[in-house]
Amino acid sequence: MADRYSLPAWMKRGIHASKIKAAFDDWWDKTEAWLKTPLNQMDARTCAVALLKYHAYQKDVTRLENEPDDLFRKRVAFAEQNAMDAGSKEGFIAIFERLGIGYLEVLEREDSENWDVITLRLSDSQISENIDLLGYIIQQYGRTCRRYELTVLTPIDMTVGVFEVGHSWALDVASEPKEPWAISSAIKSNEIGHSWNLDIATV
Repeated sequence: MADRYSLPAWMKRGIHASKIKAAFDDWWDKTEAWLKTPLNQMDARTCAVALLKYHAYQKDVTRLENEPDDLFRKRVAFAEQNAMDAGSKEGFIAIFERLGIGYLEVLEREDSENWDVITLRLSDSQISENIDLLGYIIQQYGRTCRRYELTVLTPIDMTVGVFEVGHSWALDVASEPKEPWAISSAIKSNEIGHSWNLDIATV
């Protein structure tokens, strides 16, 4: 911890200087902790367990049965932010991330007839470990006049091997060469019954 003060010149030397400094540091650490105690009680993540239920009451958060303290503190601490994010697809995903549930996929209006159904895709472990919490989130932060269904999303690990294989290719184009000296020409003169002639040259 950084020095809070500087010892007087006559106390900086001697075998007891370090002990005096350590005693002052310890005293100010305790004093700082005493001063911060009321402030820490205003934060749901650091307050005493006895005061946590009062913070939850102010933010309309009900404790679930057998809910761990860490999860309850998260729900109380993020209650306002979760309420602001409620109702939107991105906000619903953010709520799941804040509460530590993890990855979520939200699908809307998949069925033209049952258009009010919103599908939540989660893994099997997410559903089994947070079944009570999922029900609470849907009830507290879900959309009004919407039905929610949970579907299992099973991740599959796939490995794609990339190998180098030896091969060669070539493009062959066939053409009939015509050498300059092999080209011959001839001129034919045909009479067509008129007073003039038509000469045709062929190569």
